[in-house]
Amino acid sequence: WELVINKLLHIFKHRWLDESDSHRAVPQALADTLARRVAASERRHSGEVRICVEAGLPLSYLWRSTDIQQTTRERAVTMFGKLGVWDTANNNGVLIYLLLAEHAIEIVADRGLNDKVSSSEWAAIVQRMAGAFQARHYEAGLTQALEEVSALLVQHFPMQADAANPDELNNRPVLR
Repeated sequence: WELVINKLLHIFKHRWLDESDSHRAVPQALADTLARRVAASERRHSGEVRICVEAGLPLSYLWRSTDIQQTTRERAVTMFGKLGVWDTANNNGVLIYLLLAEHAIEIVADRGLNDKVSSSEWAAIVQRMAGAFQARHYEAGLTQALEEVSALLVQHFPMQADAANPDELNNRPVLR
């Protein structure tokens, strides 16, 4: 019974939160600021960055697994695909994913960048962001994540002075 009760409590935690919680965490002014920061970042490299803040996981994810870390990663990878981050010209798109119900952070990078950045580097970025998110300092955490991801993109995919750099993906954060 304990396992069933824990699962139900976990489901309740995720269903209690909704899109309005994402909008409280990232109000309109912050969403505008983040969109400008993403655009400014993308002028310095050929990559594409998306930010996704989700209040809770869909019920289908919660029934499947008891390993919330693995489930959060699966959801981030799904959103990476749904938002088209995988479909950039240089295969160097990056999704910064925040799950409010778990205060969980995931960074999903396409193969072009992921081949150049070790898993320990990604884990270190997530670890540095975790404190800000746990303290509900979403602007600080998302800004830090964006700056660190941008630095990696500039290092590995710098924008050439004469190169065309189409904005392939929307710069606004996705709030779900």
